[in-house]
Amino acid sequence: MENNTAIELRNITKRFGSVVANKNVSIKVEKGEILALLGENGSGKTTLMNIIAGIYYPDEGQIFVNNEEVSISSPHDAFKHKIGMIHQHFKLVDVFTAAQNIVLGLKDEKFKMREISAKAYDIAVKYGFNLEPDKKIYDMSVSEKQTVEIIKVLYRGANILILDEPTAVLTPQEIKKLFAVLKAMKADGKSIIIITHKLNEVMEISDKVSVMRKGEYIGTVKTSETTESELTEMMVGKKVDLKIDRIKSERLNPLLEIRNLEVNSDDGSKAIDDVSFYIRGGEILGVAGIAGCGQKELCEAIAGLRPLKGAIMHKGESIVGLPAKEIINKGISMSFIPEDRLGMGLAPSFSLTDNVMLKTYTEKKGPFVDRKTAREKTREIIKKLNIVTPSTETPVRRLSGGNVQKVLVGREIETCPNVIITAYPVRGLDINSSYAIYNILNDQKRKGVGILFIGEDLDVMLSLCDKIMVLCHGKNMGIVHADKVTKEQLGLMMTGSLDLTELKKEKQYGIAKDSNLTEEQWKKLHEEQEVDGNE
Repeated sequence: MENNTAIELRNITKRFGSVVANKNVSIKVEKGEILALLGENGSGKTTLMNIIAGIYYPDEGQIFVNNEEVSISSPHDAFKHKIGMIHQHFKLVDVFTAAQNIVLGLKDEKFKMREISAKAYDIAVKYGFNLEPDKKIYDMSVSEKQTVEIIKVLYRGANILILDEPTAVLTPQEIKKLFAVLKAMKADGKSIIIITHKLNEVMEISDKVSVMRKGEYIGTVKTSETTESELTEMMVGKKVDLKIDRIKSERLNPLLEIRNLEVNSDDGSKAIDDVSFYIRGGEILGVAGIAGCGQKELCEAIAGLRPLKGAIMHKGESIVGLPAKEIINKGISMSFIPEDRLGMGLAPSFSLTDNVMLKTYTEKKGPFVDRKTAREKTREIIKKLNIVTPSTETPVRRLSGGNVQKVLVGREIETCPNVIITAYPVRGLDINSSYAIYNILNDQKRKGVGILFIGEDLDVMLSLCDKIMVLCHGKNMGIVHADKVTKEQLGLMMTGSLDLTELKKEKQYGIAKDSNLTEEQWKKLHEEQEVDGNE
């Protein structure tokens, strides 16, 4: 009987000093199969995939490709065995075309660009991709860049593909197209491993699911024979309530008002174009949009980190022109959780305690800082968010990405803000940690905090947020009530294919009045509690 195994790992162990990232892990993937790899942050998923991709070398264990034992000590070795990994953060050169990126790094390739473009286009047509080989990367959408990354490994002959969080920054329509492509590759005999935290996508696209916990292999189940709850219990080791409640709270006066905001990106182009909205206390306003549509610039402008035109009012007082530190010193507790948590959110070489102190150390008068209190606060954050760390004095750069995110979120919440500006607070977090963050945000909402929630998962937004503002190329496509709109409508608004005029034609819609406030309504905003009622 012919063995149908594409790749098999036997008793893989990988150590980093005293930390055991993978312990005797054994996983098998069949030809023409889609395997989802699940696990909490720090469970060893990415380390295991990096071993297959040649980025790490195992300390113990064996790797078999097509039933033959192989040694993979570099990405070049991985490609030699027809293994390709598509990372969450794309490895592309912006000023090059798609075709140039696809063959970049190939030593034996004769660079006849016309032939390369034709071959890349043929691969795209075969699997149902949309590709313009001569298009520059900087002119592409996120999904187009992802297409280039996938075709890049297919061009090299990959039969085993590893995708790390492939749907993190895609619209529902783009996810549907990607899944159709993955199914076409599966039908062609390709073996696909997907790392993702989105259980609904796991149930839709995968044939089997392998679960890891704390570096160890827990088991593999057929997707058709399990449920989201069972998978979560396998990951966490206990039952987890996967329900997100949109809690009801008293709507207070507007805490934050944005009027006719214009913000430029780093290259001078307009990132935010005439955007207006407001957030009441006790309200969560979601911001949906394809990555790069102005979310980062919006956060930075509100936090005082970027020049702008227009008005930003906090409790009726303008904060335009004030530096970030002065905004904090004035008692305007605005909490900004940036996209780049290590780049600008935390100091990587500082300990957890030092990072928790960063926003509050100037409050202490005298020559000495109060490390004892800061250390106690850090312990509370570690306990509340279940942060995996050797101690409060461990440098944050030694933590896994998900645990770094928890440190950042915990620190921002502990400052007791009245407005939270949060960008992708659960990016890279496992199911258990993500729901802990959602619960914390709901707790803040109950306390009367106004929250601007920029996220990637539209299902979460529809469950968690009160209203959702959709950005497309820096423009506000409209603000809708989360309980009155569908995920598909949001996806169309994100791509500019649906605006409020079209939405009004639908029998069920929930356009919020702050989508287009008149000057008179702006003036009455602090007098009326329900300016944002349904139209």
